[in-house]
Amino acid sequence: MGDRTVSSSKVSLAALTALGIGSMIGGGIFGLPQQMARAAAPGPLIIGWFITGFGMLMLAFVYQRLAISRPEINAGVYGYARAGFGDLVGFSSAWGYWLSAWIGNVGYLVLLMASLGVFLPGFGDGNTALAIGVASVVMWMYHVLILRGIREAAIINFIVTVGKILPLIVFIIIGLFAFKLDIFAHEFWGSGAGVGIGDVLSQFKGMMLVTVWVFIGVEGASVFSERARTRADVGRATILGFLSVLALLLAVNVLSYGIVPCSELAKFGDPSLAGVLEAAVGPWGAEFIALGLIVSLVGALLSWFLMLAEIVRVPAQEGLMPSFLGRENAKAVPVNALWLTMGLVQLFLIWTYFNASTYTRLISLASALILLPYLLSALFQVLVSLKGGTKAKAFDLVVGVLGSAYGLWLLYAAGLVYLLYTAIFYVLGLPFYIWARREQKVKVFSTAEWGLVALFSAMSVYAVHGLATGALSL
Repeated sequence: MGDRTVSSSKVSLAALTALGIGSMIGGGIFGLPQQMARAAAPGPLIIGWFITGFGMLMLAFVYQRLAISRPEINAGVYGYARAGFGDLVGFSSAWGYWLSAWIGNVGYLVLLMASLGVFLPGFGDGNTALAIGVASVVMWMYHVLILRGIREAAIINFIVTVGKILPLIVFIIIGLFAFKLDIFAHEFWGSGAGVGIGDVLSQFKGMMLVTVWVFIGVEGASVFSERARTRADVGRATILGFLSVLALLLAVNVLSYGIVPCSELAKFGDPSLAGVLEAAVGPWGAEFIALGLIVSLVGALLSWFLMLAEIVRVPAQEGLMPSFLGRENAKAVPVNALWLTMGLVQLFLIWTYFNASTYTRLISLASALILLPYLLSALFQVLVSLKGGTKAKAFDLVVGVLGSAYGLWLLYAAGLVYLLYTAIFYVLGLPFYIWARREQKVKVFSTAEWGLVALFSAMSVYAVHGLATGALSL
């Protein structure tokens, strides 16, 4: 790739920040009130958000610090895992992140069609024949847009990101006036007869995968590190994006609990934020939020389709994925990686037509798949700090340790069943890794990597057996 191509695709700080915000703010925040109400009452919710906010801040700092201390490493979650733990682990991190992202995009497209159903007949819950057809057209329009260039698409994403934040700000302003303390304080710890969501620890665990989902994308700027104007911009964009989204999530979630009682919120349909605003201002509120969700999803899909191609391109060009996935067009867009991604999204869209209840499961699976890449990034921060070769400070070590502790907590909160199922998906990626290694004419697996392959294979066999016998289910 020549210098001309590289320089023509540089992304500004504002665009990098918008990519992070745009990827985090998608459909999750609009369904947050109901999803959280099913898991946690107001008291545990506040404590859980404190834990989540602090843990995710540590992960945001991990990506910010690594962007500065290891500027030679590209593609964030992939590059850090490879540098710290070897080729197979690096590949697996990129593979899991890629799977998580495009599976999540299928869910976003379904939710986008369901939102259109508020205004147009025939879209149902987003998986009717008409909805799948329109979603497919929308998806391929993104494909054409991205082929025109990463930088151009990032600029459009910045404009859309501004547009989708405005409805949330309107909700927050209205929510401040509609908030009632007695509603918020009712059944504060979830012990009321109408709640029944378990003890405080169970409530913490129940909300964890939801909070991971709404924060996925915190690493968005680091994925585009090679295309940033400076590595310092990557760090700044990561922190700015995280703090902006955290403020919006907290405001939307807490205000919702003060407008509609927790036990009633849990029964709302998606997007539940529409029901909350309707309760506050009347029927127009639901349509306003549905329109905001449409704009939000349009922007989030663009952010994620951009990152999907990028996270495959770098390992392909470094010999850990088949080389054809790293080929770029004249606009520096990894066209083959984009075609593969879009093709899989198309297949899964068709699958949702025959599987009406897959959206929530897809979102939970997408969240579980990204837990390992997050943990590996935090552990690499610990290694970098301990080696001290990059003028490491105590703060860097603390960030790495706390980020790793949060990553381990997320694995625990996700539960054994989801971890077993993610092993299946990691094993499915091994043929791509073997293909790439044979292209490079190097040894496929080291002794330690064979042990990792055996572990993932054993977990996969157990998960498949559990699925077939009904012993395990999502």
